[in-house]
Amino acid sequence: MKVWTLLLGLVSLTGCLGMPQSVTPVDNFQLDRYLGTWYEIARLDHSFERGLSQVTAEYRLRPDGGVDVINRGFSAETDEWRDAHGKAYFVESPNKGYLKVSFFGPFYGSYVVFELESENYDYAFVSGPNHDYLWLLARSPNVAPEVITEFKQRARQHGFATDELIYVSH
Repeated sequence: MKVWTLLLGLVSLTGCLGMPQSVTPVDNFQLDRYLGTWYEIARLDHSFERGLSQVTAEYRLRPDGGVDVINRGFSAETDEWRDAHGKAYFVESPNKGYLKVSFFGPFYGSYVVFELESENYDYAFVSGPNHDYLWLLARSPNVAPEVITEFKQRARQHGFATDELIYVSH
């Protein structure tokens, strides 16, 4: 039942492939470097992640060239782990950080990488289809304060409500 609640919440994200007008996906995106585990550092609140800590996203290459997506987080309220499995595909080209992701049937939503640390892919700023969806992801559960400051500044410039950010405990 809990997984269904999480999946149904994700349906609200899966109905749109647009992106905020001010957001531009990164160029020179390299999927092989992006694959692996990412830690959620900050996010805007959503019903499908509400109350979750220790949130991670794992990306694996699919045989069809897409990406398997496994999102996982811990609910202190229920004292259990929750996870959601999805799939993602490039919307335009494989060298642009613009994918569509689905956690429920044929419905897809936007996954837009609009900032990416280029040397080691240490952190990424990600948007959904509109200003209601925003994440700071990193390769480790902690980032330098400068990364958070840059994330907030860039997100604010793009019209996101950075005063509503939730910082995820790990």
